[in-house]
Amino acid sequence: MIIIVSGLPRSGTSMLMQMLKNGGMEILCDKVRQADEENPKGYWEYEKVKTLANENSWLISEKGKGVKIIAQLLKYIPSGPDYKVIFMERNLEEILWSQEKMLNKMNRKDTTDQSILKAGFSRQLEEVKSWLRNSGNIETLYLSYADVIENPTQAAEQVNQFLNYSLNITKMTASVDPALYRQKK
Repeated sequence: MIIIVSGLPRSGTSMLMQMLKNGGMEILCDKVRQADEENPKGYWEYEKVKTLANENSWLISEKGKGVKIIAQLLKYIPSGPDYKVIFMERNLEEILWSQEKMLNKMNRKDTTDQSILKAGFSRQLEEVKSWLRNSGNIETLYLSYADVIENPTQAAEQVNQFLNYSLNITKMTASVDPALYRQKK
């Protein structure tokens, strides 16, 4: 089984990857993308994920490990192995605010109308969730970012039970920093 943490960008996937790592799971992370003000604890990404659309065979050999794959790339995972996907959900307005703040700090202001972006993200979420429902080899746990922040122990226990793993709940819970929940509805 391969464990995937997914969701839209700025939905809490980095936090969940850190929870898995601190809980004792081996994860795929190369630290090419360095921590910054927006993700001071790191992004927990793996560069090879960007190649999934063209080359995805590498993923099959990563059984038992956790990897972060944004929602838009899930459809490129190879068929065959069983997957467990932990899908982070967050209010779309909060995602857009967070994304806008991050881009502004990088001097890459997005001039696209927020309602167009929100509609696009909504459509992408519907497509991904439909794809997940119809994929026979994928089991999915949906977690709310706000709920994880509010009750990290409960979230850690849910993840542990879903994965049928022996993760360290205390260390997972300690990974959650409510101060980083800065764009709230």
